[in-house]
Amino acid sequence: MKRVYLDNAATTKIRPEVAEVMSSVLSLNYGNPSSVHREGQAAKKCLEEARDSIAASFRCDPKEILFTSGGTESDNWAVKYGCRGGHIITSCIEHPAVLHSFQAMEKHGIKVTYLPVDKYGLISPKLLKDAIATDTTLVSVMMVNNEIGTIEPIAELADITHEHGVLFHTDAVQAVGQIPIDLSALSVDMLSFSAHKFHGPKGVGGLFVRKGTKLLPMLSGGHQEFGYRAGTENLPGIAGMAKALELACEEMDETSSRIRSLKELLCSELINSFPNIVFHGSPDHCHPGILNFYIPVTDGEKTLLLLDLKGFACSAGAACTSKADTVSHVISALGDSKDESGNSIRVSIGRENGEEEIKSFVSALCNILSA
Repeated sequence: MKRVYLDNAATTKIRPEVAEVMSSVLSLNYGNPSSVHREGQAAKKCLEEARDSIAASFRCDPKEILFTSGGTESDNWAVKYGCRGGHIITSCIEHPAVLHSFQAMEKHGIKVTYLPVDKYGLISPKLLKDAIATDTTLVSVMMVNNEIGTIEPIAELADITHEHGVLFHTDAVQAVGQIPIDLSALSVDMLSFSAHKFHGPKGVGGLFVRKGTKLLPMLSGGHQEFGYRAGTENLPGIAGMAKALELACEEMDETSSRIRSLKELLCSELINSFPNIVFHGSPDHCHPGILNFYIPVTDGEKTLLLLDLKGFACSAGAACTSKADTVSHVISALGDSKDESGNSIRVSIGRENGEEEIKSFVSALCNILSA
């Protein structure tokens, strides 16, 4: 049976060009980048070339890029070690890596405000402005929601935050490699990203930290990552991430346009087949490939299992919470019913998908729900 992968928001298939770079680094650049001998310095050169490449993709200074194990570490680092106490603000639809970090800070006596969203998952700049107090030290709002694909007005939110002298962090894990990000123009202080969301390897990511931002080191030990993160760097992963981001940025316009067309086709096919379908997220400010929907009187978990048996991989939302929670905190925050929150389906289209796969997915869904 041919498998059709429609869960690209959870992770993406590594590109052959990326795997080739990683294989080369594993074989040739085996030295420790902190060593002074020739092998170590060759590895150091490879590390800094990757940092330069990623910085060029973001249009920032290479010294503003710190390598991590992925989005979760980057989010935890920004929130827990970028916070100066007092009062901190986030949204109610953040990824668990951010939400749980805020909840952990709350248990330590720090005041937290969780901003609500409208029916499309958008945060009101006015609500943020009203929420900022004299003791506010950090605001964290995700760039693209991982469940519904809504793109938040990050530029405006960051500007409001900075008017009050407050740090601004954005979880851009679902955005990097998918939509343009120019850090020379976007005034965020910290930005998290993860390689496996743009056809790079798992277990590697980064945190952009703008010059002048006070961030405490997360790990103690050596002086790697400019003294901010101890531990020998994952050089093959970092080199692979740099290549993946380079390719994603080079092809972004063409890839996004094609994926968006497939998403429009999917919407059209679903509406024709299920007139009572409900779509979640903003129709105007959205990720090109993420579509979240609910078909009334549908058992979401059962439907996903049957789709898998028919060869289609999709999900109910964030992979890290799918086994733990039956109700989506994101869909609930939109004001929808518990039935919608627990039975919605997320399809996330990627660069390797095509029209026939979209049509066959809808056909399979029709067969399942009519049985």
